[in-house]
Amino acid sequence: MRQKGESLRSIRGTRIARAANGIAASAGAGADEDEVVVEEPLEIRIAGETLAITMRTPGYDRELVLGFLWAEGVIASLDDVSAIAHCGRPGTEGFGNTIEVTPAPGAKLRLPEETAVRRGTLVTSACGVCGRTSIDDLLARCAPIARDGGVIEASAIARAVDGLRARQPLFGRSGGCHAASLITRDGSHLATFEDVGRHNAVDKLVGARLLARAIPATENALVVSGRTSFEIVQKAVAAGIPIVIGVSAASSLAVDVARRAGVTLVGFARGGEFFVYAGGDRVAG
Repeated sequence: MRQKGESLRSIRGTRIARAANGIAASAGAGADEDEVVVEEPLEIRIAGETLAITMRTPGYDRELVLGFLWAEGVIASLDDVSAIAHCGRPGTEGFGNTIEVTPAPGAKLRLPEETAVRRGTLVTSACGVCGRTSIDDLLARCAPIARDGGVIEASAIARAVDGLRARQPLFGRSGGCHAASLITRDGSHLATFEDVGRHNAVDKLVGARLLARAIPATENALVVSGRTSFEIVQKAVAAGIPIVIGVSAASSLAVDVARRAGVTLVGFARGGEFFVYAGGDRVAG
């Protein structure tokens, strides 16, 4: 049984190498081990009722839950939450995979049936809600991000992407983890979180900033590994982050919401180069 909060697990298997003559050669059947990132469900309950189940990498669950609730508009302030705690008894099977959110006295949380989010109860580690109406729902809840005249230098984007890889210890050991970083516009690093799911890594990051009373993050930029989907930009808009930088491509819906919400969206940020999908006025050469 895994320990609570364990993020990596050693798996015994067989390593196969390609020999010079083209014949597969084994280094020894069953003799090798590989570290894999842990992926387990987290059931999120509010006052005893299940709100969602997400597949995530254990660790920083409180931050993940706060970021998720913020992005979905369930809470409007950190003060809406009285307590967040794992359910069950330490040492029992499955402990750490259910978390209970206790609303603060008098707080009125906007649960899914009261909002336009209409999210399913199962949230995977790889995808989120999509659809043109989702953009309208988001902008009805979150105002577009204002243009403040501030910019981010191309050199700061390059440094942030290079620095992201250096701050991914789980990826370095497993090759199977995503990451999200928050930086200042001059490229200074603020925080990085890893998870098997991109959107979970962003939720952990936003949740941590909520705990620090640093949301909205209007002076910051979000850097994510992999592609940038609608949900990543959605979470940035909810957190007031004006700049989103992705190591890989952006989806069409991510571009649409970025343009409508006033977000600068950068993709394919590698090797000192990048592609600006939206909000190019915030990027300086």
